[in-house]
Amino acid sequence: MGKPKSPIVAIIGPTAVGKTAISLAVAPAIEGEVISVDSRQVYRYMDIGTDKVSMEDRRHVIHHLVDVTDPDDTFTAARFVEEANGTIKRVIARRKRPLLVGGTPFYYNALFGEMLTTSLASDVEVRASLLKEAEIKGKGYLYKKLEIHDPDLALRIHPNDLTRIVRGLEVFYTTGKPASWWYRHGKKIKSPYNVLYIGIIRPREVAYNKIEQRARRQFERGLIDEVRWLLKNGFDERFPSMQGLGYREVVKYLRGLYSMDEALTYYIKATKSLYRRQMTWFKRFKPIVWYDLDEIDEDVAVSSIVEKIKEHMGVK
Repeated sequence: MGKPKSPIVAIIGPTAVGKTAISLAVAPAIEGEVISVDSRQVYRYMDIGTDKVSMEDRRHVIHHLVDVTDPDDTFTAARFVEEANGTIKRVIARRKRPLLVGGTPFYYNALFGEMLTTSLASDVEVRASLLKEAEIKGKGYLYKKLEIHDPDLALRIHPNDLTRIVRGLEVFYTTGKPASWWYRHGKKIKSPYNVLYIGIIRPREVAYNKIEQRARRQFERGLIDEVRWLLKNGFDERFPSMQGLGYREVVKYLRGLYSMDEALTYYIKATKSLYRRQMTWFKRFKPIVWYDLDEIDEDVAVSSIVEKIKEHMGVK
Protein backbone atom coordinates (compact mmCIF):
# COMPACT_ATOMS: atom_id res chain seq x y z
CA MET A 1 0.00 0.00 0.00
CA GLY A 2 1.17 3.51 -0.80
CA LYS A 3 1.40 6.45 1.53
CA PRO A 4 -2.06 7.76 2.54
CA LYS A 5 -3.03 11.02 0.89
CA SER A 6 -3.14 14.20 2.97
CA PRO A 7 -6.65 15.62 3.49
CA ILE A 8 -7.06 19.14 2.15
CA VAL A 9 -10.01 21.47 1.50
CA ALA A 10 -10.68 23.98 -1.27
CA ILE A 11 -13.39 26.64 -1.41
CA ILE A 12 -14.35 27.01 -5.05
CA GLY A 13 -16.99 28.70 -7.16
CA PRO A 14 -17.44 31.22 -9.97
CA THR A 15 -16.60 34.90 -9.76
CA ALA A 16 -18.58 37.30 -7.54
CA VAL A 17 -20.43 34.73 -5.41
CA GLY A 18 -18.70 35.49 -2.09
CA LYS A 19 -15.86 32.97 -1.74
CA THR A 20 -13.58 35.52 -0.06
CA ALA A 21 -16.08 36.47 2.65
CA ILE A 22 -16.74 32.81 3.44
CA SER A 23 -13.02 31.98 3.58
CA LEU A 24 -12.29 34.91 5.93
CA ALA A 25 -14.90 33.55 8.34
CA VAL A 26 -13.91 29.89 7.99
CA ALA A 27 -10.11 30.18 8.22
CA PRO A 28 -9.87 31.41 11.85
CA ALA A 29 -12.33 28.73 12.98
CA ILE A 30 -10.07 25.95 11.68
CA GLU A 31 -6.75 27.66 12.51
CA GLY A 32 -6.25 27.97 8.78
CA GLU A 33 -4.28 30.06 6.31
CA VAL A 34 -5.57 30.82 2.82
CA ILE A 35 -3.69 29.71 -0.26
CA SER A 36 -5.00 31.74 -3.18
CA VAL A 37 -5.90 29.79 -6.32
CA ASP A 38 -6.29 32.80 -8.59
CA SER A 39 -4.28 33.23 -11.79
CA ARG A 40 -4.43 37.04 -11.59
CA GLN A 41 -3.90 37.79 -7.91
CA VAL A 42 -0.35 36.42 -8.16
CA TYR A 43 0.65 39.69 -9.86
CA ARG A 44 1.92 42.70 -7.93
CA TYR A 45 0.53 46.19 -8.60
CA MET A 46 -2.73 44.75 -9.94
CA ASP A 47 -5.01 45.18 -6.95
CA ILE A 48 -8.27 46.84 -7.94
CA GLY A 49 -8.90 44.92 -11.15
CA THR A 50 -8.21 41.55 -9.50
CA ASP A 51 -10.34 42.43 -6.45
CA LYS A 52 -7.59 41.36 -4.05
CA VAL A 53 -8.35 40.83 -0.40
CA SER A 54 -7.39 43.93 1.58
CA MET A 55 -4.18 44.23 3.59
CA GLU A 56 -6.30 44.56 6.73
CA ASP A 57 -7.96 41.21 6.00
CA ARG A 58 -4.56 39.68 5.19
CA ARG A 59 -3.38 40.70 8.66
CA HIS A 60 -6.43 38.96 10.10
CA VAL A 61 -5.97 35.80 7.99
CA ILE A 62 -2.60 34.99 6.40
CA HIS A 63 -2.83 34.71 2.61
CA HIS A 64 -0.31 32.97 0.36
CA LEU A 65 0.32 33.18 -3.41
CA VAL A 66 -0.87 36.78 -3.59
CA ASP A 67 1.60 39.38 -4.97
CA VAL A 68 4.32 36.85 -5.81
CA THR A 69 5.52 38.11 -9.20
CA ASP A 70 5.55 41.14 -11.51
CA PRO A 71 3.08 41.65 -14.38
CA ASP A 72 5.75 41.09 -17.05
CA ASP A 73 6.29 37.52 -15.81
CA THR A 74 4.37 34.44 -16.94
CA PHE A 75 2.96 32.50 -14.02
CA THR A 76 2.29 29.00 -15.35
CA ALA A 77 0.13 26.25 -13.88
CA ALA A 78 3.28 24.19 -13.29
CA ARG A 79 4.76 27.05 -11.30
CA PHE A 80 1.54 27.35 -9.31
CA VAL A 81 1.75 23.66 -8.42
CA GLU A 82 5.35 24.04 -7.27
CA GLU A 83 4.56 27.12 -5.16
CA ALA A 84 1.34 25.66 -3.75
CA ASN A 85 2.97 22.38 -2.74
CA GLY A 86 5.76 24.19 -0.91
CA THR A 87 3.30 26.49 0.82
CA ILE A 88 1.04 23.64 1.92
CA LYS A 89 4.03 21.86 3.51
CA ARG A 90 5.18 24.99 5.34
CA VAL A 91 1.70 25.78 6.66
CA ILE A 92 1.27 22.22 7.96
CA ALA A 93 4.76 22.30 9.52
CA ARG A 94 3.62 25.29 11.61
CA ARG A 95 0.61 23.25 12.74
CA LYS A 96 -1.85 25.36 10.79
CA ARG A 97 -4.32 24.17 8.16
CA PRO A 98 -4.07 25.17 4.50
CA LEU A 99 -7.34 26.35 2.94
CA LEU A 100 -7.27 26.74 -0.83
CA VAL A 101 -9.57 29.48 -2.10
CA GLY A 102 -10.14 30.77 -5.62
CA GLY A 103 -11.78 30.40 -8.98
CA THR A 104 -9.11 29.20 -11.43
CA PRO A 105 -10.19 25.66 -12.42
CA PHE A 106 -7.02 24.99 -14.42
CA TYR A 107 -4.87 25.47 -11.31
CA TYR A 108 -7.00 23.03 -9.30
CA ASN A 109 -6.76 20.45 -12.09
CA ALA A 110 -2.99 20.88 -12.18
CA LEU A 111 -2.61 20.56 -8.40
CA PHE A 112 -5.02 17.70 -7.75
CA GLY A 113 -4.63 15.76 -10.98
CA GLU A 114 -1.45 14.24 -12.38
CA MET A 115 1.22 16.92 -12.38
CA LEU A 116 4.10 17.47 -14.78
CA THR A 117 7.38 17.40 -12.87
CA THR A 118 8.88 20.22 -14.97
CA SER A 119 7.53 23.50 -16.32
CA LEU A 120 6.95 23.78 -20.06
CA ALA A 121 9.29 26.11 -21.91
CA SER A 122 8.46 29.80 -22.30
CA ASP A 123 9.88 32.62 -24.43
CA VAL A 124 8.95 36.26 -23.83
CA GLU A 125 9.83 37.31 -27.39
CA VAL A 126 7.78 34.53 -28.99
CA ARG A 127 4.83 35.43 -26.75
CA ALA A 128 5.09 39.13 -27.56
CA SER A 129 5.18 38.34 -31.28
CA LEU A 130 2.07 36.17 -31.00
CA LEU A 131 0.18 38.84 -29.06
CA LYS A 132 1.10 41.41 -31.70
CA GLU A 133 -0.12 39.02 -34.39
CA ALA A 134 -3.42 38.61 -32.52
CA GLU A 135 -3.76 42.38 -32.28
CA ILE A 136 -3.32 42.75 -36.05
CA LYS A 137 -5.09 39.64 -37.37
CA GLY A 138 -7.43 38.72 -34.51
CA LYS A 139 -7.81 35.86 -32.02
CA GLY A 140 -9.48 33.67 -34.63
CA TYR A 141 -6.35 33.68 -36.77
CA LEU A 142 -4.21 32.41 -33.87
CA TYR A 143 -6.84 29.86 -32.89
CA LYS A 144 -6.74 28.38 -36.41
CA LYS A 145 -2.96 28.12 -36.06
CA LEU A 146 -3.44 26.26 -32.78
CA GLU A 147 -5.92 23.89 -34.45
CA ILE A 148 -3.19 23.03 -36.96
CA HIS A 149 -0.27 22.68 -34.54
CA ASP A 150 -2.06 21.33 -31.45
CA PRO A 151 -5.61 20.17 -32.31
CA ASP A 152 -6.03 18.33 -28.99
CA LEU A 153 -5.38 21.51 -27.01
CA ALA A 154 -7.59 23.56 -29.35
CA LEU A 155 -10.53 21.27 -28.58
CA ARG A 156 -10.15 21.94 -24.85
CA ILE A 157 -10.04 25.73 -24.88
CA HIS A 158 -12.40 28.47 -26.00
CA PRO A 159 -11.58 30.27 -29.29
CA ASN A 160 -11.65 33.57 -27.36
CA ASP A 161 -9.22 32.43 -24.65
CA LEU A 162 -6.26 34.39 -26.02
CA THR A 163 -3.97 33.66 -23.05
CA ARG A 164 -4.16 29.89 -23.47
CA ILE A 165 -4.09 30.07 -27.28
CA VAL A 166 -0.88 32.09 -27.14
CA ARG A 167 0.57 29.80 -24.46
CA GLY A 168 -0.15 26.72 -26.58
CA LEU A 169 1.52 28.21 -29.64
CA GLU A 170 4.41 29.50 -27.52
CA VAL A 171 5.12 25.97 -26.27
CA PHE A 172 4.95 24.59 -29.82
CA TYR A 173 7.25 27.21 -31.33
CA THR A 174 9.70 27.01 -28.41
CA THR A 175 9.95 23.22 -28.07
CA GLY A 176 8.91 21.94 -31.49
CA LYS A 177 6.22 19.77 -29.91
CA PRO A 178 2.62 20.69 -28.96
CA ALA A 179 1.71 21.23 -25.31
CA SER A 180 -0.71 18.28 -25.46
CA TRP A 181 2.23 16.03 -26.39
CA TRP A 182 4.12 17.17 -23.30
CA TYR A 183 1.10 16.50 -21.10
CA ARG A 184 0.85 12.97 -22.49
CA HIS A 185 4.55 12.10 -22.49
CA GLY A 186 6.15 14.32 -19.85
CA LYS A 187 7.07 12.73 -16.54
CA LYS A 188 4.20 13.08 -14.08
CA ILE A 189 3.53 12.48 -10.42
CA LYS A 190 0.19 11.74 -8.80
CA SER A 191 -1.28 14.30 -6.43
CA PRO A 192 -0.55 13.49 -2.75
CA TYR A 193 -3.82 15.10 -1.62
CA ASN A 194 -7.30 13.87 -0.75
CA VAL A 195 -9.31 16.97 -1.59
CA LEU A 196 -12.80 17.99 -0.49
CA TYR A 197 -14.32 20.84 -2.49
CA ILE A 198 -16.67 23.33 -0.86
CA GLY A 199 -18.65 25.01 -3.64
CA ILE A 200 -20.11 28.50 -3.21
CA ILE A 201 -22.87 29.53 -5.62
CA ARG A 202 -25.71 32.00 -6.06
CA PRO A 203 -28.53 32.16 -8.63
CA ARG A 204 -27.24 33.44 -11.96
CA GLU A 205 -29.28 36.66 -11.89
CA VAL A 206 -27.94 37.48 -8.41
CA ALA A 207 -24.35 36.78 -9.48
CA TYR A 208 -24.80 38.91 -12.60
CA ASN A 209 -26.03 41.80 -10.48
CA LYS A 210 -23.01 41.47 -8.20
CA ILE A 211 -20.68 41.37 -11.22
CA GLU A 212 -22.16 44.64 -12.48
CA GLN A 213 -21.91 46.31 -9.06
CA ARG A 214 -18.32 45.18 -8.55
CA ALA A 215 -17.20 46.38 -11.99
CA ARG A 216 -18.69 49.84 -11.42
CA ARG A 217 -17.13 49.97 -7.96
CA GLN A 218 -13.71 49.07 -9.41
CA PHE A 219 -13.96 51.92 -11.91
CA GLU A 220 -14.94 54.29 -9.09
CA ARG A 221 -12.07 53.07 -6.87
CA GLY A 222 -9.44 53.88 -9.49
CA LEU A 223 -9.05 50.96 -11.90
CA ILE A 224 -8.30 53.38 -14.75
CA ASP A 225 -5.51 55.05 -12.74
CA GLU A 226 -4.15 51.60 -11.81
CA VAL A 227 -3.95 50.59 -15.48
CA ARG A 228 -2.49 53.97 -16.47
CA TRP A 229 0.31 53.44 -13.90
CA LEU A 230 0.98 49.92 -15.21
CA LEU A 231 1.27 51.16 -18.79
CA LYS A 232 3.52 54.04 -17.73
CA ASN A 233 5.89 51.53 -16.13
CA GLY A 234 6.08 49.26 -19.17
CA PHE A 235 3.54 46.64 -18.11
CA ASP A 236 1.47 46.76 -21.27
CA GLU A 237 -0.80 44.47 -23.31
CA ARG A 238 2.14 42.34 -24.50
CA PHE A 239 1.94 40.43 -21.24
CA PRO A 240 -0.69 37.80 -20.28
CA SER A 241 -1.37 39.61 -16.99
CA MET A 242 -2.65 42.64 -18.90
CA GLN A 243 -4.95 40.51 -21.04
CA GLY A 244 -7.06 39.78 -17.96
CA LEU A 245 -10.65 40.97 -17.62
CA GLY A 246 -10.93 44.65 -16.82
CA TYR A 247 -7.33 45.42 -17.71
CA ARG A 248 -7.66 44.73 -21.42
CA GLU A 249 -10.84 46.83 -21.66
CA VAL A 250 -9.31 49.76 -19.78
CA VAL A 251 -6.16 49.56 -21.91
CA LYS A 252 -8.35 49.96 -24.99
CA TYR A 253 -10.05 52.96 -23.35
CA LEU A 254 -6.67 54.55 -22.62
CA ARG A 255 -5.54 53.81 -26.20
CA GLY A 256 -8.64 55.63 -27.50
CA LEU A 257 -10.29 52.50 -28.89
CA TYR A 258 -13.20 52.44 -26.40
CA SER A 259 -15.18 55.09 -24.59
CA MET A 260 -15.30 54.67 -20.82
CA ASP A 261 -18.87 53.37 -21.03
CA GLU A 262 -17.84 50.84 -23.68
CA ALA A 263 -14.91 49.65 -21.57
CA LEU A 264 -17.20 49.10 -18.58
CA THR A 265 -19.89 47.41 -20.68
CA TYR A 266 -17.47 45.02 -22.36
CA TYR A 267 -15.81 44.26 -19.01
CA ILE A 268 -19.15 43.31 -17.46
CA LYS A 269 -20.11 41.21 -20.48
CA ALA A 270 -16.79 39.34 -20.43
CA THR A 271 -17.04 38.69 -16.67
CA LYS A 272 -20.52 37.20 -17.06
CA SER A 273 -19.12 34.92 -19.75
CA LEU A 274 -16.32 33.92 -17.35
CA TYR A 275 -18.95 33.12 -14.69
CA ARG A 276 -20.67 30.70 -17.08
CA ARG A 277 -17.41 28.98 -18.05
CA GLN A 278 -16.36 28.61 -14.42
CA MET A 279 -19.70 27.03 -13.52
CA THR A 280 -19.31 24.55 -16.37
CA TRP A 281 -15.89 23.54 -15.05
CA PHE A 282 -16.72 23.45 -11.35
CA LYS A 283 -19.80 21.26 -11.84
CA ARG A 284 -17.37 18.50 -12.81
CA PHE A 285 -15.34 18.72 -9.59
CA LYS A 286 -15.77 15.86 -7.09
CA PRO A 287 -16.25 15.27 -4.22
CA ILE A 288 -18.03 18.59 -3.65
CA VAL A 289 -20.56 20.04 -1.20
CA TRP A 290 -22.47 23.01 -2.60
CA TYR A 291 -23.76 26.01 -0.64
CA ASP A 292 -26.20 28.41 -2.30
CA LEU A 293 -25.81 31.64 -0.31
CA ASP A 294 -29.28 32.78 -1.39
CA GLU A 295 -30.87 29.69 0.15
CA ILE A 296 -28.87 29.46 3.37
CA ASP A 297 -27.85 32.09 5.90
CA GLU A 298 -24.15 32.90 5.61
CA ASP A 299 -23.44 32.23 9.31
CA VAL A 300 -25.20 28.87 9.05
CA ALA A 301 -23.17 28.07 5.93
CA VAL A 302 -19.92 28.97 7.70
CA SER A 303 -20.75 26.71 10.68
CA SER A 304 -21.62 23.82 8.37
CA ILE A 305 -18.45 24.32 6.29
CA VAL A 306 -16.25 24.38 9.40
CA GLU A 307 -17.86 21.16 10.60
CA LYS A 308 -17.31 19.42 7.25
CA ILE A 309 -13.69 20.59 7.07
CA LYS A 310 -12.93 19.27 10.55
CA GLU A 311 -14.61 15.98 9.71
CA HIS A 312 -12.60 15.67 6.47
CA MET A 313 -9.35 16.46 8.26
CA GLY A 314 -10.06 14.19 11.21
CA VAL A 315 -10.19 17.05 13.72
CA LYS A 316 -12.29 16.50 16.84
